[in-house]
Amino acid sequence: MLRRVEKLLLDLAVVAVVGLGVLITGSVFLRAAFNSGIPDTIVIVRELMVAAIVLPLAVATLDRAHIVVEFLSKMMPLRVQDWLLVGGSAFGLFALSPLIYAGWREVAHTVESGAFFFGQLNLPKWPGRVVFLVGISFCWLRLLLMVIGDIRTIRAGGSVVSPDHEHEESV
Repeated sequence: MLRRVEKLLLDLAVVAVVGLGVLITGSVFLRAAFNSGIPDTIVIVRELMVAAIVLPLAVATLDRAHIVVEFLSKMMPLRVQDWLLVGGSAFGLFALSPLIYAGWREVAHTVESGAFFFGQLNLPKWPGRVVFLVGISFCWLRLLLMVIGDIRTIRAGGSVVSPDHEHEESV
């Protein structure tokens, strides 16, 4: 079930990126051709950027596709690499927790106050705040499940880091 939700979030991020392209292209075209534009383009672009960046975080976490610096850890035994990976993931859980708390407070405040962006369309602020909270929350949940699964794998004698990991990256 979680993978289906993550796939949906990834698809929504793709839609946001396509929307960004269409919106920016349309705005530039209208500005150049008719000295006009799309109302509140900057606000819409800013909100779509949040969706494009935050929604696919859980899938990137599942694929272990975040940026890593591993030139020192690759010299260590696989068992140490496994525990470093678990430690980094656990640190990520603690790092994301304040963001989730702040995101929740921001959503609650924005919904309660009925805040909106000043502009021609008077767009509400809450959708972008909710998107941020959902994206970060699912990333946290995926990270938690990975930490638990990785610890189980290590305790069962397996390895989280495959021995041919270096070969996979160079191909």
